[in-house]
Amino acid sequence: MSSFLHQRPIQNPFSNDYPISSRSSSTSQRPISILSPAGLIILLSVMVILGVFIPRSGMPQSMFSNSNKASSISKWRDYSLAEASSFVSESGTVIVSAVSQPYLPFLNNWLISTTRQKHQEKVLVIAEDYATLYKVNEKWPGHAVLVLPAPDSQTAHKFGFQGFFNFISRRPRHLLQILELGYNVMYNDVDMVWLGDPFHYLEGNHDVYFTDDMAAVKPPNHSHDLPPPGKKDRAYIFSCMIFLRPTDGAKLVMKKWIEELQAQPWSKAKKANDQPAFNWALNKTAGLVCGSLPASSDSITGGLYFKNQTWVQQTKGMQVIIHNNYIIGFEKKIKCFRGYGLWSVDDHALESPLGRLKKLEFGRPLVAFCRTNYNLNDL
Repeated sequence: MSSFLHQRPIQNPFSNDYPISSRSSSTSQRPISILSPAGLIILLSVMVILGVFIPRSGMPQSMFSNSNKASSISKWRDYSLAEASSFVSESGTVIVSAVSQPYLPFLNNWLISTTRQKHQEKVLVIAEDYATLYKVNEKWPGHAVLVLPAPDSQTAHKFGFQGFFNFISRRPRHLLQILELGYNVMYNDVDMVWLGDPFHYLEGNHDVYFTDDMAAVKPPNHSHDLPPPGKKDRAYIFSCMIFLRPTDGAKLVMKKWIEELQAQPWSKAKKANDQPAFNWALNKTAGLVCGSLPASSDSITGGLYFKNQTWVQQTKGMQVIIHNNYIIGFEKKIKCFRGYGLWSVDDHALESPLGRLKKLEFGRPLVAFCRTNYNLNDL
């Protein structure tokens, strides 16, 4: 697998030599020998034409696409999380996002921003369907992996359904697996945009770094500890932006998160999601784990950035990550990003490792990514 990743085989669609047909015997001219000067000139001319025009037309890909695609699919189906993490990691760190096919445009937008901060090569896309697995690895070999079992693609993003809960509850398992492999791991939702390098703000040597979902502005000298429990006897911390070191403390939080999800299963009466369980896990491990809450301007909730323009202007140039989590609906999120100059896909798609994606490559949008209280009428 590693040799496949690091060096793509050079395909030669013309490796099988076909004899050049001689002219019909019905003509009065003698056949031209391929070894004669005239034959060599004709052969050279044909080779030049093929070399110049056929690559531009995409003919080789269409001629051999079936066999190549079948071989690629087989390899990526067997691609493991351990192989993928080893391939993308830099300085022992992996950046992870879980993505399904409808969110490829958001993935592309997020990748443009990580590329501008020169961190794109350590990105690993955990594909939540086979279409995403194959598309990302076709465009960017080695940077997507699917962890079995794959969620039901028909219900995985319909908020309020069990399929959605099954999808988001996979997150701590993915992160724990990467920690067990010995890597630092940063998790991001793809409805985020990096305006700066977040790694510059991970001060100290904590087990877990997290951000809160509060729209209130924190003072510059605020505590970086886990906030005290709120109305529901737990903090209000995001499960959408996390950095973990491969320590016993970080692994404990992930294991506790998994336990809390199992203790609060989805039901029609209580349509759970993963964020409350993450907060319970943080609260219950607070005395055993060293955590850190960055400043307001480091990772910014949409409830603050999109609703408090006075603060935005006061902290201009200081913001690091913007999260578009307070906007509901696929098209509304894109419109919001465009309005604030944060949607780069339209004019800068080629800055992404995936390049420009056609609409048919990402399908019909379903529902926004990491947020409670969705309105299914927005779909």
